[in-house]
Amino acid sequence: MCHNSSTIVDGTPSLRAQVMVAHMQSQKNGDEDQEHSIGDNSEALISTGTNEFLFDVPSRFPHSHMAPIGIGVQGAVCSAVDSKTGRRLAIKKLSQPFQDVTFAKRSYRELKLMRLVDHPNIIKLLYAYTPQQTLDTFRDVYIFTELMDNNLRNVIGTKLDHERISFLVYQMLCGIKYLHAAGIIHRDLKPSNIVVCKNCSLKILDFGLARSIEASFTMTQYVVTRHYRAPEIILNMEYDTKVDIWSIGCIMAELITGHVLFPGTDHVDQWMRIVQTLGTPRPEFIARTTPGTQRYINNQPPVSGRPFGELFPDAVFDPMVSSHPQLTNDAARDFLRRMLAFDPMERISVDEALQHPYIHVWYYEKDVNRPPPKPYDHSIDAQELTLAQWKKLLFEEIQDIQRTMSLDEEG
Repeated sequence: MCHNSSTIVDGTPSLRAQVMVAHMQSQKNGDEDQEHSIGDNSEALISTGTNEFLFDVPSRFPHSHMAPIGIGVQGAVCSAVDSKTGRRLAIKKLSQPFQDVTFAKRSYRELKLMRLVDHPNIIKLLYAYTPQQTLDTFRDVYIFTELMDNNLRNVIGTKLDHERISFLVYQMLCGIKYLHAAGIIHRDLKPSNIVVCKNCSLKILDFGLARSIEASFTMTQYVVTRHYRAPEIILNMEYDTKVDIWSIGCIMAELITGHVLFPGTDHVDQWMRIVQTLGTPRPEFIARTTPGTQRYINNQPPVSGRPFGELFPDAVFDPMVSSHPQLTNDAARDFLRRMLAFDPMERISVDEALQHPYIHVWYYEKDVNRPPPKPYDHSIDAQELTLAQWKKLLFEEIQDIQRTMSLDEEG
């Protein structure tokens, strides 16, 4: 929940979407006497003019109190008010969760991970729901979570001082450390996957692309959103938890300057922008790439890169003097330099990042070293199932949530 104390930004999401609602009462066949019966339903049509999502949710969430938060490739999110408890929350409807095997697997993985995690900097799952009663008719997935004030994307461009930037990044690191301790790499950190409240509290969301940490593996470069991809992903190299650190570095740079640090238009342009900014990577890094990649890099003229003092001059920082003397422009630049190290072997780890002077001012043991979640079933990532099998697993998972979780419980 958000509490309106000192504000991070007094902004409103720039939404052009509107809600066109049609209320409908419909009895659910045979399920009224179940312990977690949800009763009648309320329908709301969420529309931007080009995309429409019909929200068919329990009637305890009146359509008159539903409002769009965002609509994207993965689905639509609305804010809602639970008329039974008075709690405000967010409802996400997955877009075409059974479009293909990849979408179905991501939907199942996201729900499984959300059930496991319990950390103040990771969005909390409150409930999951489908209005369909049988596997044959199953098509809609709704995920109920905590509601935050804003998306980090809407904060970028607002002049933030060192206190707020440092505290936001600290919370990202706490959440990611928790995931890494559970053997999970997020893999898709970006401003639109991070939500904040006016008191500067932050939570990470969207685990559809997260996967387990293995000794050695590669992944398609099209997994992580282009602008936040680490060099090792672009080059299809082996990778580890350091890809999340790179993404956080890109996000921090964006919070400071108000614009994307590496705005590549395709994967080749993305690589070139990183090289032009940071310089040609060292031979030790190049040697770990494929022979073809080595030839490509070595055939390019060497680039020295730009000094971080030029990339992040004093003028881009808020001039307000921090109450913490460690939070300076130089400290911020040093921290960015360590997070954005070209070679992941030289890149700062999450534990090292939490000890950096620019971050350590917020260090609190219970934030940093919370008890790990229940073990994540790593075999999920390796399973090669049919679309029908993934659909069945997801349907059973939602049924289990509806049996074991209740919207009446306090989050």
